Amino acid sequence: MSTESSYRGGSDVLADTFYPVYKWAFGEHSDFVADVERKLAESRMSDPVEMYISRAIGVGTLVGLTLWFLGVFVGYVLFVTGIVSTENLIGLPVPSETLLAIINAIKIPALVLVTGLFFGTLGFAAGFGGLLAVPYSRADARKREINMLLPDAVAFMYALSIGGLNQLEIIEAMAKADDTYGEVAMEFRSIQKETDYFDTDYRTAIRNRSMETPSDELSQFLTDMLSIINSGGDMAGFLSDKKDKHMRTAKQQQELTLETLELFGEMYMTLSLFPLLLIIILVIMKMMGQGSNVMLYGTVYGLIPMVGVGFLVLVATVKEDEPGDGYLNPSDTREVTRSEPGLLHLGIVENYVGEFAIFDRIKDREGTHSMIEVLTNPHIFFRKHPTYTLGLTVPLVLAYVADIVVVGIAPTSLDGMIANPIGGTFLWVYLPLYIAFVPLAFFYEWNLRARHRIIDNLSDNLRKLSSANDTGLTLLESIRTVAETSPGKLGEEFEVMYTKVNYGMSLKEALVEFNNKYHIPRLARTVKLISKAQEASSQITAVLSTAAQASENQDDIDRERKSRSRMQVVIIIMTYITMLAVMAILKVKFLDVMAGLVSQAGSAGGGGSAAAGGMSFGGAINVELLNMLFFHAVTLQGILAGFIAGYIRSADVLSGVKFAVILPTISLVVFAFI
Repeated sequence: MSTESSYRGGSDVLADTFYPVYKWAFGEHSDFVADVERKLAESRMSDPVEMYISRAIGVGTLVGLTLWFLGVFVGYVLFVTGIVSTENLIGLPVPSETLLAIINAIKIPALVLVTGLFFGTLGFAAGFGGLLAVPYSRADARKREINMLLPDAVAFMYALSIGGLNQLEIIEAMAKADDTYGEVAMEFRSIQKETDYFDTDYRTAIRNRSMETPSDELSQFLTDMLSIINSGGDMAGFLSDKKDKHMRTAKQQQELTLETLELFGEMYMTLSLFPLLLIIILVIMKMMGQGSNVMLYGTVYGLIPMVGVGFLVLVATVKEDEPGDGYLNPSDTREVTRSEPGLLHLGIVENYVGEFAIFDRIKDREGTHSMIEVLTNPHIFFRKHPTYTLGLTVPLVLAYVADIVVVGIAPTSLDGMIANPIGGTFLWVYLPLYIAFVPLAFFYEWNLRARHRIIDNLSDNLRKLSSANDTGLTLLESIRTVAETSPGKLGEEFEVMYTKVNYGMSLKEALVEFNNKYHIPRLARTVKLISKAQEASSQITAVLSTAAQASENQDDIDRERKSRSRMQVVIIIMTYITMLAVMAILKVKFLDVMAGLVSQAGSAGGGGSAAAGGMSFGGAINVELLNMLFFHAVTLQGILAGFIAGYIRSADVLSGVKFAVILPTISLVVFAFI
């Protein structure tokens, strides 16, 4: 039995065991059970709600009992052994000696029991609530993806309708388009399966799906679609109106997201400067003899990373990643290459290895040829796969770290780092950062620019295709005409497609190969629409116009997003520059001056005492330690601010690698020269 099936079997035993508890705790018409059942359906989880909640109760009970035993042990260690004193537990007078004796007799066992109950309650809440949160989380993720892809999906259905497909054919085509339209296609696949395997008419299936989908937008669309079907209305006109509506909705949603990010940008200014203010307060307290080095360490090495990572997670809850990987399948039934042939995938021969010995030999020859190509032109390979640079740079970083430890050129103790904070931090942090991130940033940006050169003029070229097709040219002839009149990378790719078709490849396969070479989700949706429509007819002027309109709508959204997110990036960078400037001023105008005063007081025999009151003022400050902490604070802040800026800019953490290199470098240069 597989591991997964064993787990499912164990989970079912747990659910069966705690099913009586479920029946006792929840009634037959519980609103909570109905809500969980709806979320299970929305998240496409097949578990019966009774078994799922019973399993959650079982998991919560097991985790609660485990933490209850842990809590009892902790309570015993804390209270029975006397680590925590219980002499003055409440602080209230007890009028009776007998009552006092009873309290003294039961207070320690009661404290141990309460500690166990507290831990056990937390454990049950974590186990029970954590398992119940899974369908809610999955349903929300599906809702988010459906709402993002719905405008393009409706445009796809509209293109199919004007191409002559009826309602059932449109539903079937959408059900097979999961490589492009993701969860929207899965919803239509549910409709298709219900009609194929459960003897349900497609009207009832559409009604059922409208009630079970997690997206209110899709639910309303299916309800309206059902009304058109029942009344025999114009499906193409309906889809045209819905296409325009959902494109407007997409722009409105983008506006709301950008406004939320602007609010987050203002929050970041406050949150990121909070550690700086806290450091200043702690330094002042240190001067007065009330401060603690532990608090300073916690602020620099704990609070600053926590604020940065927390804000990054907060932005991730709002920033919408583009769904899909951008790859298309050439057919609806066969698994095929997801990228052009190369070292990671040798092409179509991968589908036939093992059938005949000749295919094994071909694979070996192709593998050798691909390896030679990579060794000859490694920059091309790394441009296509930027993250694979880490396969070389991370071992190099580890070897470098081992070397500086063995040779002893880098400080290996806190005192050594305090004595030389800039040199030590450069060896331990900056050089590994440069070795790992500079190649990654270079090849990532190269890859991004190479791929996005295709979509720079996509809308204009789609309009040209539509105009050429409208004159009576076939789609293939229209592609040749546009290739001859369109400079740039997209024109070159059109020429390649035309040549491939002339040498015997189908136009659909040529379109899919072109898409998979660049695998941009937006491009994939456009190619999917055109390739599906051209199967029915070569005269697809309306389809091409629809694709151009959808692309122009996406262009408008992208321009607005780039413009508004650019302001957020500027805010983040300026906030970091402000923090760096304050830290530099503190070092030059405060720490260096304070170090001079302390040295003068020491040479005069005063020991740093104040003349009037005798309070030690400045003598307790370790200036070299504060120099190190200030430098490390701006370094950590620079790295985290870089990743946050990149993620806000393009919803990709890798986009922040270049900022995570540049911003700390600025702090290195500033602290090296002040």
